Amino acid sequence: MPLTFASPESASTPLFVLSEEAFPEWRAGQTAEINLWLDRIGFTGKLGQVALIPAEGDAIAVAGFGTPSSRARTRYHLATAATSLPAGTYHLEADLSETEAAEAALGWLLAGYRFDRYKAGSPQTAYLKAPGGIDANRIEIIAAGEALTRDLINTPANDMGPDQLEQALCDLSDAFGASRYISRDAELVQGFPLIQAVGRASNRAPRLMDMRWGSEGPKLTLVGKGVCFDTGGLNIKPGASMGLMKKDMGGAAAVLGLARMIMGLGLPIQLRVLIPAVENSIAGNAFRPQDVLRSRKGLTVEINNTDAEGRLVMADALTLAVEEEPDVLISMATLTGAARVAVGPDIAPFFTTDAQMAARLETAADRVADPVWRLPFHEPYETMIEPAIANLDNAPKGGMAGAITAALFLRRFAEGARSYTHFDIYGWQPTAAPARPVGGVGQGVRAILEALPEQLGL
Repeated sequence: MPLTFASPESASTPLFVLSEEAFPEWRAGQTAEINLWLDRIGFTGKLGQVALIPAEGDAIAVAGFGTPSSRARTRYHLATAATSLPAGTYHLEADLSETEAAEAALGWLLAGYRFDRYKAGSPQTAYLKAPGGIDANRIEIIAAGEALTRDLINTPANDMGPDQLEQALCDLSDAFGASRYISRDAELVQGFPLIQAVGRASNRAPRLMDMRWGSEGPKLTLVGKGVCFDTGGLNIKPGASMGLMKKDMGGAAAVLGLARMIMGLGLPIQLRVLIPAVENSIAGNAFRPQDVLRSRKGLTVEINNTDAEGRLVMADALTLAVEEEPDVLISMATLTGAARVAVGPDIAPFFTTDAQMAARLETAADRVADPVWRLPFHEPYETMIEPAIANLDNAPKGGMAGAITAALFLRRFAEGARSYTHFDIYGWQPTAAPARPVGGVGQGVRAILEALPEQLGL
């Protein structure tokens, strides 16, 4: 179902959003009958509580919903109301800032997300009128982009290989009048040898997808890791580690979702999206530990673990991106377990060469409730990615600072970029939370979208 607001003309029930602190003052303004009813149902404004105050017949006169006094520990709290209220249309009665109202509205829309490709789910039946003072169209576009990201990640690898990921990009480019070019076969061998090496063992051919939209304005290039399934290659993953590897194309899903938002909003920029799409499989022609591979940039890479393949395919794509000298270059990848260990599944860690971009991302992340955290390109660790017989090591021994060494590896291929930022995302919601069911999820994307206008001088 589309994640949209109810028609402004539709009849609706007032929904009061109340914290425990604000509840007594609100209650004092209600009738004796309403207060008696609130006592009977035990409504106090506690987080997640719902109060339905009946009218004549089966109608609801007023609904109340308990919220936290601070959003520091709870995002999208109104999404809980969207899934617990009876069928109907509601409008908010709450003293919310524009930022708070936008977050509440987006949470409500995202609560309606269902991944129902393989199994029908119960549709959401409680609809919300867009609160006054917000850009409803913008929020609907953001919700649609997030839904695209979730759908792509949630789809299992048998239905989301390089072919299907390419089709998703083609569908998106067709919808917004973007152009595209796909490099494959001999063109990969000659121009993108790391992408070809990683994907050659699969019967689903590797490729590099290149989508462009917009002809004027500053240049933004997004690079997303599209490893549609990762066995680990010859350094095969144990079963427990392979179980979620359908999400290893989460970086590609994130940049496609972000691209959909950018194009839907009509930002006056030149957008380019690069996605190396591969499957890291096992066969007689798979790349091997101790192989030394030459990249598009000419740097040689010693392979010390075939399970560190994401940085290889990203390297060739980043090299291509820099050749065009974009104003802003952003990469997104489910790159390392070390990043997840460092900050958990809820935060999108990022690295950047641009202090202004870092500050803008941090401010934007707080504004749109999309948490990010800056990690360092720590220069002394450069020696950890420099082996004896090649320019670079794709998997330094010891396991120390894994997210940082991976980011440093990528930075070698982004040298010359005016502003380079890399996100090492998890892309998965392991436990259900308001507006975020278990499954694929976008991370850092809304913070990027919020920061872009100032970063690009729009």
